[in-house]
Amino acid sequence: MSVRYRPFLHRFAVFTAFCTLLLVTAGGLVTSTGSSLSVPDWPLSFGQVFPKMEGGVLYEHGHRMIAATVGLLVLVLMICLLRAEPRRWVRRLGVATFLVVVAQGVLGGVTVLWKLPLLVSMGHACLAQAFFCMAVALALATSREWTESPSAPCTEAQVPSLRSLTCVTTGFIFLQLILGALVRHAGSGLSIPDFPLAFGRLVPPILEGPILIAYLHRLGAVAVTLTVAWTVIRILRRHPDEPKLTHPAVTLASLLVLQITLGGATVLMQLAVVPATAHVVTGALVLATAWLITLRVFRLLSRPRLVHAAQEAETTAAEAPAGWAVR
Repeated sequence: MSVRYRPFLHRFAVFTAFCTLLLVTAGGLVTSTGSSLSVPDWPLSFGQVFPKMEGGVLYEHGHRMIAATVGLLVLVLMICLLRAEPRRWVRRLGVATFLVVVAQGVLGGVTVLWKLPLLVSMGHACLAQAFFCMAVALALATSREWTESPSAPCTEAQVPSLRSLTCVTTGFIFLQLILGALVRHAGSGLSIPDFPLAFGRLVPPILEGPILIAYLHRLGAVAVTLTVAWTVIRILRRHPDEPKLTHPAVTLASLLVLQITLGGATVLMQLAVVPATAHVVTGALVLATAWLITLRVFRLLSRPRLVHAAQEAETTAAEAPAGWAVR
């Protein structure tokens, strides 16, 4: 299928993804400042469209305004994709992204109306991360590199394959974000008051309640660090001449170092607003970067058997006598 690169559509998708990151930032500020219930009603704010913007209302209502803007952007993007995009899977992804942003808005309203129940608050936080990844996927799918046919794919014969490894890494990061949402919304952020140790030990003396939650989040960080390191080293060693993989791999490693630093700063600075919010935003960037690498790996790398079969077909066609039909 011939797919034409549309610069405006791609730029609009990138802008939508960027605004989605701003929305994640605004949501992080709402929680970090304790402003989640500053506006007790929904979908209006104190029965108004534009209440007086002061105190916690500034953060909560500002978050709602950004969310409404992002919802409108996704709606426009979906319509553009349905009208101009020939690839069915991209059109479906656009529709799915719109449905997710609608669900996210409703979930945010339920979070307020039900007074911040833990599971709903966690679901709202985690769905935001998934929505951001969907926006990133749309930005990539509409890019020049994705609409044009890739160059001759390289093979990946090692076990586990890089495809599997990137999927596992991205999955681990998402699970870690779920644990982070649990720590944040269960109020366990300072249950272990020191860093990098836990009460001066590798294993805290008590493993129950909030302490267990916080400690599991730290163990998750170790698991993510190991899988990210494995992925980055694998890419740099096996595919050093593929900048579409090496550049985001280096970015992923850098973001992970920053994320760990922010996690420690959040604890040592007693959940200060800036490091706590930056920790949420950087976590979203870590996930999105790993997701981007995964998508590119599936695009650029081919299974050896498929490449071998294609090469055999080309050889057979080249060797066939003139006038023969190769079937």
